[in-house]
Amino acid sequence: MGADDKMENAGEKMAGKAKEAAGKLTDNERLEAEGKGEQVKSDLKGAGEKVKDAFKND
Repeated sequence: MGADDKMENAGEKMAGKAKEAAGKLTDNERLEAEGKGEQVKSDLKGAGEKVKDAFKND
């Protein structure tokens, strides 16, 4: 996993957390759900990159 990918995933995760928090503060369930979805998407991307790295090293 390249440094650029890690930074991008971290940025997406932070944006998701911010959206989730904003949704909670404003009682906006849709915004909160979008934030959670972005966090999951970022986690999945990170996991996929780790799998690719594992196969590269073998």
